[in-house]
Amino acid sequence: MAVVLQKPPLLSRVAPLVRGFDGQFLLAAALLALIGQVVMYSVAYDIPGRFADHLRNLLIAAGVMLAVSQIPPQRLQSLAVPAYAVGVAMLVAVALFGLTRKGAQRWLDLGFITIQPSELMKIATPLMLAWWFQHREGRLHAADYAVGTALLGVPVALILGQPDLGTALLVTASGLFVFFFAGLSWKLIVPPLILGVIGVVTLIVMEPVWCAPGVDWVVLHEYQRQRVCTLLDPAKDPLGKGFHILQGMIAIGSGGLWGAGLMAGTQTHLDFVPERSTDFIFAAFCEEFGFVGVLVLLAAYTYFVARGLILATEASTLFGRLLIAALILVQFVYAFVNMGMVSGMLPVVGVPLPFLSYGGTAMVTLGASLGMILSVGRHKRLVPT
Repeated sequence: MAVVLQKPPLLSRVAPLVRGFDGQFLLAAALLALIGQVVMYSVAYDIPGRFADHLRNLLIAAGVMLAVSQIPPQRLQSLAVPAYAVGVAMLVAVALFGLTRKGAQRWLDLGFITIQPSELMKIATPLMLAWWFQHREGRLHAADYAVGTALLGVPVALILGQPDLGTALLVTASGLFVFFFAGLSWKLIVPPLILGVIGVVTLIVMEPVWCAPGVDWVVLHEYQRQRVCTLLDPAKDPLGKGFHILQGMIAIGSGGLWGAGLMAGTQTHLDFVPERSTDFIFAAFCEEFGFVGVLVLLAAYTYFVARGLILATEASTLFGRLLIAALILVQFVYAFVNMGMVSGMLPVVGVPLPFLSYGGTAMVTLGASLGMILSVGRHKRLVPT
């Protein structure tokens, strides 16, 4: 008598892969991904292949997210040191014989693929620091924070040397978030904040002198000094260095309350908005979807970050709490910095807007981050306490 074997339904085969996932967090990510696809179609429909490529990158990121989410938190911990070591080694390799493009030495040619190792450190650095503070849980001393500072300082210094100030700041932010949630005293946090405020005010007051031609800031490269000075007064060179900021601000203002409508932004489609599908996609979004659209986007990001922080508080280990908090708040920093630079409140740096900006590496990095967050979150639900 023949025995007929039937394959189980697809749903029953997929269910174990997503069991324990936080539905609200997935909903928030899916909402932002949907907004990203609509915006990319609207602002880049006349750029051949851009929408299809963005959809491909999103699907790849989703695959990476699903794959990484299957790695148990204990395994993630064991991968922290190797990932950090490989990332630092590749940064050293970039410094020694990396590829130079547009005056920056940031890429490494592996023969079959060209990668930017600094992107790896956006994940490897908080992963390593979370491992370190988990390892020292219950016996933290000043020396432990000093070791953490060294672990953070090595990749940041190597990235600054490329030079890549934007990525260095993002890696620094991810590390500082781990420090904060590991229990760093407010007495050590408030003084640098006060000094930062004083520094910004001083820079604004001294702008006519410090931004005069020929002045060397020593600590920054000339192009970085020009970015800061352009931020302070973009009208000094409206057709040159200030063009990006001014056109972005014009596009944002022209959106009004409701926006020009889907695919109807004149600033955007007449190519006045630079990098409209990458770094300056927020300006194009504002022009076509207006103030109401911005409110919806901000609400979606707020929901996404808030749900991520809730998952951090629910994590069963210090490692999980630190990792989730750092990864989710880095996404907040991405959005804050991107929107700030496009609207003329922060210097122009190469920081994408999560889920919206076109870019394969950034999207894959985002997918890996989401996978780690889901992994730690599902562990709490699947393992009885």
